[in-house]
Amino acid sequence: MTDVMTTQPPTATAAPPSVALSGAAKELGLKRGEFDLAVSLGRIRVIGGPQGTQRRVTRAEIDRVRDSESYPGALRESVRVMGTTEAAELMNISTARFTRLARAGFLTPVKFYLNRYRAVVWLYLAEELRHFAESQVHDGLLTGRLPESVRMRLDEGQDLRARNWRSRHAGFLLRQTRDSWRRVAAMASLLNEAQLTEIVKDPYERAYLSRLMPAPRTQAVPDSPAALIVERIMTADDPEELRWLHASLLLGLSQARSERPAPRPPGPPATTTAPAAPVAVVDSASARAEPEHRRDDAIGVSEHESRGLMRKWLRRRQVQSE
Repeated sequence: MTDVMTTQPPTATAAPPSVALSGAAKELGLKRGEFDLAVSLGRIRVIGGPQGTQRRVTRAEIDRVRDSESYPGALRESVRVMGTTEAAELMNISTARFTRLARAGFLTPVKFYLNRYRAVVWLYLAEELRHFAESQVHDGLLTGRLPESVRMRLDEGQDLRARNWRSRHAGFLLRQTRDSWRRVAAMASLLNEAQLTEIVKDPYERAYLSRLMPAPRTQAVPDSPAALIVERIMTADDPEELRWLHASLLLGLSQARSERPAPRPPGPPATTTAPAAPVAVVDSASARAEPEHRRDDAIGVSEHESRGLMRKWLRRRQVQSE
């Protein structure tokens, strides 16, 4: 009896087993906010879902995080955040000095929220604060008088917390995608409509970028006081920041356009039109000699008619000269 070998038809490569973001957060023992921050910081890698509609976490990535010797302590500590009071205690400085250091740009917030009084509460990574306090380079900033240049800027009202947060937030968004148009949309989300229109002239490209922009960071009612505060924080307003965004958007648009154009509605069917009739060319002196109604009638005439008009004009000039 002869063995018969059957061949199976080739099949598409199956996607790796994965779970939704909420499920991955539960399996790793993280709150959703902690999980999202871990993803933004690159502690946990995610993949695009079907047709890029939803991000997911592979089983292999969950196993990798779990198999770490320092899990779960190191993971939770790496996403631990704290406000001004707790942060000042960690660094062994006053809350006033901590706030001045943050406003001067030495400490960068990683998150923010609005309290019940609609005041902005900035949050900082405990890990970064600890490194800052332990670095001997910053000893002069933690004790004694701040440098005069720093004090002068603070006295003038400098506050770089929102700008530095936007810079960090842009980095988070850019690391989440390799698609050129989505990367441009991430940077465009930091501009208001007028600023974006000035850079991106094409309305179809602007509409496409709007569809690709990240979801708003607030669930507040549009145009409500809370929504307007969040919008102000998320919109670039520093001149240096705007110059960087302008240059980055132009470079990103150039690359995105080279890869694929922005989608556009189908145009009207092409129609065959007759070529425009040639227009008689008359020098300026001749134009001034002709009556106004004659110049108007000469616009758009046929080539044969224009020759006839030119011959008549030459005969009149000849009679006048005699």
